[in-house]
Amino acid sequence: MNEVIVGGMRFALDLSQPLYEQVLDQVRSSIAKGEIALGEKIPSVREMAQALKINPNTVMRAYQELERDGLTETRRGQGTFITTDAEKVRLIRYRLAEEAVDEFLAKLGSLGFTPSEVAAILRSKGGEA
Repeated sequence: MNEVIVGGMRFALDLSQPLYEQVLDQVRSSIAKGEIALGEKIPSVREMAQALKINPNTVMRAYQELERDGLTETRRGQGTFITTDAEKVRLIRYRLAEEAVDEFLAKLGSLGFTPSEVAAILRSKGGEA
């Protein structure tokens, strides 16, 4: 997996996973982490596809999903921009955190840990449960 930086965003694509989902997830993550500023223009579909060496239709699909989420907006003749709505970004950031927690809990559950054991592990690592 090679890391590529496109328009201030870091991409590391794994060819064994659906590319559209990876582009979508990595752009969402960049927005949530503040690596891309609110209102900032992102690379065109063509620029992104060329930089990542993937099909433009794959990038287009990810961009359409970002627009449906309200994270981007396309301005005719100008390009695609990150939303200026900080609340939308906050909600996506929170949703990504919930998904990470769900994955974490599912993984520990599959290892046979009870909720109280998980809480004890988190407390021992300095977290609060």
